[in-house]
Amino acid sequence: MRVMVVWCPDWSVVAALEEAGASPRSPAAVLHANVVEVCNGPARAEGVRRGQRRRDAQARCPELVLLPTNPDRDARAFEPVMTTVEELRPGVAALRPGLLAVRAPGSWYGSETFAAATVSQAVVDGGVWDLRIGIADDLFTAEQAARTAEAQSWTVVPPGGSAPFLRGIPIEVLQDDGPQGRELVSLLQRLGLRSLGDLADLPGDAVEHRLGAYGAAVRRRAGGEDRSLFAARTPPPELDAQVSFEPPLDSVEAITFSVRTTAGRFVAQLAHHQLVATGVRVEAESDGVVCSSRTWLHPRHFNARDLVDRVHWQLQSADVGGSLRARKESGAVRAPIDRIRFVPEVVESAAAHGEALWGSASDDLVERGVARVQGMIGFEAVLRPVLQGGRSPSARQALVPWGERAVELRPLDRPWPGRVPGPAPVRVFAAPRSAEVVDDRGHDVCVTDRGVVTGEPRRFRVVGQGGGPGGNGTALPWQPVKAWAGPWPTDESWWSGGDGRSARFQVVGADGRAWLLLRGPEGWSLEAAYD
Repeated sequence: MRVMVVWCPDWSVVAALEEAGASPRSPAAVLHANVVEVCNGPARAEGVRRGQRRRDAQARCPELVLLPTNPDRDARAFEPVMTTVEELRPGVAALRPGLLAVRAPGSWYGSETFAAATVSQAVVDGGVWDLRIGIADDLFTAEQAARTAEAQSWTVVPPGGSAPFLRGIPIEVLQDDGPQGRELVSLLQRLGLRSLGDLADLPGDAVEHRLGAYGAAVRRRAGGEDRSLFAARTPPPELDAQVSFEPPLDSVEAITFSVRTTAGRFVAQLAHHQLVATGVRVEAESDGVVCSSRTWLHPRHFNARDLVDRVHWQLQSADVGGSLRARKESGAVRAPIDRIRFVPEVVESAAAHGEALWGSASDDLVERGVARVQGMIGFEAVLRPVLQGGRSPSARQALVPWGERAVELRPLDRPWPGRVPGPAPVRVFAAPRSAEVVDDRGHDVCVTDRGVVTGEPRRFRVVGQGGGPGGNGTALPWQPVKAWAGPWPTDESWWSGGDGRSARFQVVGADGRAWLLLRGPEGWSLEAAYD
């Protein structure tokens, strides 16, 4: 088996620059723990090296673009390269972002040189300019061959030529194995070994006795006897489903009725692979051009009826382009639709979404009822509350459309300094009411910059308009404070130049009811009630 390796140098920097929208020719480095992890060619030309501290690298190159490390970003950016190679030769294996291996497809293209040229051209056409290809009998030799190639070129090691090819390569290439490789290279250099050939010439038994199993495996690699195998990934199945209309349809109801069979087929083929879709992109084409595209998320998973509803809502949605916007009085679209496509954006194992022991008929009835209401008054008009992170009770509430998964919420697992501890209030007023809190002498109770209360709260009352007690606009009488807790100070929006300092108090009145009061820059207000 011959192996082809495709190497894209400095891939972490390439992916980070693309994400940041910076020029790919800028000197840049990816840092981890303030140490240079990867740097590109322009940075190396200025003296920046891997392993340098941030300050030293900036001293060598003041205009150096510093980028954070992000393995997930690197893997996402490398996926199009893998897909491109996979279209030419299935069975691609990702060794790491920027490096992939595949069985050399020489017999498919007449020769290995032509195969390398074909792969190189396809990857370059995909927007990756710096890539090197190596072909050899084993994985290690093929990778080293790729590292000796020029940009957009390749090195082909002839069959049986791995050992002679590796002899002159410096021993430092083993440092790519991580800390274990760097430690081994340091030891071999102290022993006077300078190339892979020097290591391969050592007796195998002596190397294994002195350096262990890892050292023996490295010696075999250096001699062109690499036994490493790579696990090729299986190409993902085609899970898209689409339906074409001939002639094109200009009625929302006709389109909705015509996609029912396709929606059922889409769900069935996912079930065949033991998958369910929790995110689906619905595309509508008019005259061969995608004129409407939207990704829908489901709190559980989509069934055929859910998909049909999404098509109906999307074609009638007010945010659809003017050429497709449905005319509500006639139920028609201005541009005839000739194709509807369902594309799974997020798929999960069906085992994780199995029904309970007694099924989910009641839930389905509720969802169908809500869906009918959405069909009458609009998808965005029916909302459900969800919990998110925040300091105040109102900030912890968010409303999302029914049937849509909540996204871009503030995380709940953050500390949120200044948040009032539980239990949470039962009622949170949409419009907080003005209030007054005084001490024994009748002076307004304040909170200093250091969070110190100027006086102990003794009486309070609620005034002004709002959704709390006395909501008819009249002020409630003064009420003695039976117990109180706080303050919980916060300092928000200081970066915008405003005074965002505030503090919250829990107050229990003489009637036994508890309230959540806020002391802000403009005075006291009533936020919530503990009924």
